[in-house]
Amino acid sequence: MATSGEHAFEKEIDKSVNSEQEMADKPVYERDYDRQLKKLQDKVAIITGGDSGIGKAVAVHFAREGADVVIVYRAEKEDAEETKSLIEEKGRRALLIQTDVSSETNCQDIVKQTLAEFGKIDIVVNNAAVQVPKEDFSEITAEQWEETFKVNIHAQFYLSKAALQHLKPGASIINTASVNAYKGHKLLVDYTSTKGAIIAFTRSIALQLAEKGIRVNAVAPGPIWTPLIPSTMHKGLDEFGQEVPMKRAGQPAEVAPSYVFLASEDSSYFTGQCLHPNGGYILNT
Repeated sequence: MATSGEHAFEKEIDKSVNSEQEMADKPVYERDYDRQLKKLQDKVAIITGGDSGIGKAVAVHFAREGADVVIVYRAEKEDAEETKSLIEEKGRRALLIQTDVSSETNCQDIVKQTLAEFGKIDIVVNNAAVQVPKEDFSEITAEQWEETFKVNIHAQFYLSKAALQHLKPGASIINTASVNAYKGHKLLVDYTSTKGAIIAFTRSIALQLAEKGIRVNAVAPGPIWTPLIPSTMHKGLDEFGQEVPMKRAGQPAEVAPSYVFLASEDSSYFTGQCLHPNGGYILNT
């Protein structure tokens, strides 16, 4: 029987190393990084679909944390210029690249332009996406199916591959997935299929790149109010987001901190993972 004040299990403990003061290799509680004022100081990030919505919010949050940002966009020049101004207001540099990320050659050119302007790449955010709702999936044409895959997942492969040889240990790749990858969406069959592919892509290359010190993670937002919603979801906009436990749509500013976390050393022990800013959906992932 244990003596008064002593638990039976304590007999099995090696008390010579039970105190941190006795440990030769002590746990780390605070790093030099943790004392930095800004989490992404002097980092260089590429963000596709960075002109508006989630991409815009991520760009602004990155700049606030000290990063220079490459904004890749397809058509909305006015939105892109505004994002650039917001970055510059925070004392950081921004490069706008208007291009179609569904082309491998274009993705290679994004990397070349980034290196020419900034000399390095630390963070790649694969965020560009398209969606076209269809109530009957038999109405999805082969052209629409292929185009959705080219923009949503092929581009992530192309840009990650092109940037890889320039990424050093500590670099981060972040892929935008969707809550729909986990629960499905009856109107977005092709879009949702690409988001499932993104999760598998993220987990797979994370396994390959872990030994190189490059982290690969994803963010799967729930219903977030961005230009993609009113431009493609023409019905039920008043109810958009009401299905989640929080009973509202999220804002891009509420999603961007997930990307800051995954881009920074705050997430140094995360790879192959997915964050879920989704308004309360519980997902067994």
